Amino acid sequence: MQLHADIETRVAAIQGQYTDWPCRLGCDGCCKNLAAIPELSAPEWGLLREGLAALPADELNDLAGQLDALAQNPATPIQCPLLDRSNGACRVYAHRPLACRSYGFYLERGVGLYCKAIETRVDCGDFSEVIWGNQEALDRRSREWGVRHTLTEWFNAWLAAGFLGIPPDSSPMT
Repeated sequence: MQLHADIETRVAAIQGQYTDWPCRLGCDGCCKNLAAIPELSAPEWGLLREGLAALPADELNDLAGQLDALAQNPATPIQCPLLDRSNGACRVYAHRPLACRSYGFYLERGVGLYCKAIETRVDCGDFSEVIWGNQEALDRRSREWGVRHTLTEWFNAWLAAGFLGIPPDSSPMT
């Protein structure tokens, strides 16, 4: 997707300019403190589903249990079930949704879509070129991807369809 490529370009530029930028392997603060169950569009779910399908069966079963528990009790803050807690990394990093790709690099300060560590560094003058408010630009571009459903809704529909029985370009949601 072009939007993902654009995000990767921005991330590389920021990390090139600020070698101590906090968003990297092991920095999982945002993954441990989600305000809500992540919502994904059909294209995002298709990409994520590819990553999920490549997981070992025991890891996928563990994830299914975590997602079921999350669907039953979505108390906040939510810890992302895709997070491998042993190493602070996403189990499906290359297949992660838009919100995960952009968090920490596209910031919306007025509505809380930002990293507190980054805010502290900006306030201290370390990251002087951070632009607040550019998450809305991503939201506008991603609206063309259609209706969004929660991760738990997509996953449960995938389970009901027998996992890999869903063609990659179809949507289990009605």
